[in-house]
Amino acid sequence: MNITEDGYINIKDIAEAEGVTTRAIRLRMSKPDNLYDFREIKVNGGISYEIKYSSLEPDVQELIYKNNRKSTALVPLNYKPVNFQSDNARATALARMDIISALLKNRKKFSTKKEADNYFIGLYNSGKFLPKIYKFIGSVSLGTVHRWLKAYEQAESAEALVPGYKYSKQKEYNTKLSPEMISVLMSFVLDENKLKIQTAVKYTKDVLEKRGIENLPCDLTFKRYVKFFRKNFYDLWTYSREGRKAFQDKVEHYIKRDISVLNVGDVLIADGHVLNFQVINPFTGKPTRATLVGFLDWKSSALVGYEIMMTENTQCIASALRNSILNLGMIPKVVYQDNGKAFKAKYFQNTDFEEEGFNGVYANLGIRSVFANPYNARAKKIERFFRDFQEWFERLMPSFIGTTIEDKPARLKRGEKLHLEMHNKLRGNWIPTVEETIKLIDEWLIKFYNEHPCPNDSSKTIQECLNSVQKQNIPVQKLNDLMMKTEIRTINKHGITLFNMHYRCDEIFGLRDKVYVRYSLFDLSKIYVYSQKGEFLCVADRVRGSHPMAALLGNPQDVEEFRQSYRKQQRTLKRVEKEVKQLRSLGTVQLLPIETQEQIEQIEKPKVKRERKKTPREQQMNRPQFNENYERFEWYKKYGCTNSEDRIWISNYKQSSEYKELYGD
Repeated sequence: MNITEDGYINIKDIAEAEGVTTRAIRLRMSKPDNLYDFREIKVNGGISYEIKYSSLEPDVQELIYKNNRKSTALVPLNYKPVNFQSDNARATALARMDIISALLKNRKKFSTKKEADNYFIGLYNSGKFLPKIYKFIGSVSLGTVHRWLKAYEQAESAEALVPGYKYSKQKEYNTKLSPEMISVLMSFVLDENKLKIQTAVKYTKDVLEKRGIENLPCDLTFKRYVKFFRKNFYDLWTYSREGRKAFQDKVEHYIKRDISVLNVGDVLIADGHVLNFQVINPFTGKPTRATLVGFLDWKSSALVGYEIMMTENTQCIASALRNSILNLGMIPKVVYQDNGKAFKAKYFQNTDFEEEGFNGVYANLGIRSVFANPYNARAKKIERFFRDFQEWFERLMPSFIGTTIEDKPARLKRGEKLHLEMHNKLRGNWIPTVEETIKLIDEWLIKFYNEHPCPNDSSKTIQECLNSVQKQNIPVQKLNDLMMKTEIRTINKHGITLFNMHYRCDEIFGLRDKVYVRYSLFDLSKIYVYSQKGEFLCVADRVRGSHPMAALLGNPQDVEEFRQSYRKQQRTLKRVEKEVKQLRSLGTVQLLPIETQEQIEQIEKPKVKRERKKTPREQQMNRPQFNENYERFEWYKKYGCTNSEDRIWISNYKQSSEYKELYGD
């Protein structure tokens, strides 16, 4: 194969390397989208082509390179590949050679070969002569020794004495079992219920006997075949009996990844782990198993951020991501994460409504998201961290409850009163809060785990590898803004509904249109509202519920909140009525002529005499019963005081905390 000085190669050599014809190369060159740099050349009165080597595809260049390196040494016509010989076969050949040598040496002591050979074979088979060889070879006949001697003299080499046993192929098995027997046996053995071998053999023989097959082989014959099948077809054995997951874990080859090409902070691996110890639920105050959501840096194997929550939810995952970015000092390029529902939330991912301006948090931060296959723990490096976390941290917690039912501590088992008493006495049945748990995990990470050698760089500790990251200047407020999610919402009677919460603002009252809302999971007390044209409308606050019986059962603050809400509602109603009157004052246009009829005189009914309104003095004399002090104070403000006792009461009430909370004087 020749390449010209200017880097061109004949298409014949290219076709030979690829294993195709030159016509295939010519057709490829004739396509309009080909990138070959070729030229015409004259050969034997005709025209051929040469293609520039550098313009060929990389895989074609590699084929040409390998084809050029092939040896061109001549191979003899009578060459036969050397058969594989085991150590036992070679030892057998050498032992036979020693027997032949001893036979020839013994013939020199006798006048005839027959007498010498008979004496030698008797002496050898006694086991006293050449005892080690006899122990290895065993007794032999005189005819066998003569056959060895003839083969040796013809070949003039000990290779002729190598045993020529005919072995079956690796996946072939000589057995008495018929195809029908094997079929019935394997139908039981490969069942997903994983029958025991003895049970499968018993059922097989029962089925065969009912089919009228007699003289069945013994159980051991069936068991030997099952043992052979398991050794030679372990992939089929595992998949049939245990399923795909077991096949992937026990048989299938894993893909080895080269972590050295990554830098610290390039890829974060996210997943959730249910803690194997109890913490105090901040909402109920009861012990419970919380969930830790963590982000692990693939290069350094350091847990750069985490959050503890009662269940996997979007808000806590966002908080864990935010903590990871702040602790790492940079925004990762890729997040490799679990396949769970919370990790696939719209808050993080690009949704199907890109035409409406939807963007996930990962898109805002410039992060690419990759999801692991379901039930494929070996693909996620963080699973190894959780295993170390379980053994090195969780088992040291006083509230540890075990990883499985069999693994739970003795105090939690039935009837273990002594262990329960010792636990309560020594550890006080202490259960940490979420804040205490976070503090303990931080201490364990800094002082213990991060001081171990980095699995991907043994010359550094995990902390030293983590410190090598090139930090970015990421303002916290900017990070919060980038993590804000934008969604489209329609304004309804309740305002804007988001996460089953209502948000209201005076600026959007009366609107019934779609608007953009921006929110952050770190502060759901307010949202930012924009029109579809991008105009900022308002900041809508979350609606807080009022006490249903504030006047009777609530405190002064509940009463005041209800009063302010009611006044706001009345002000809104009056404003709308006023604007409606202004619209109606413009007049109406009559499309149809309306004829007026003569009005019938109506007999005026006598007016009912109204009762005389009571004077302030009379009102004071008829003072009602008051349920609350503020009601009494309001009544005095309206009708005044009549005696010194009332004035003293008013003076004392103005010094009370209730008056200050309600009136602020």
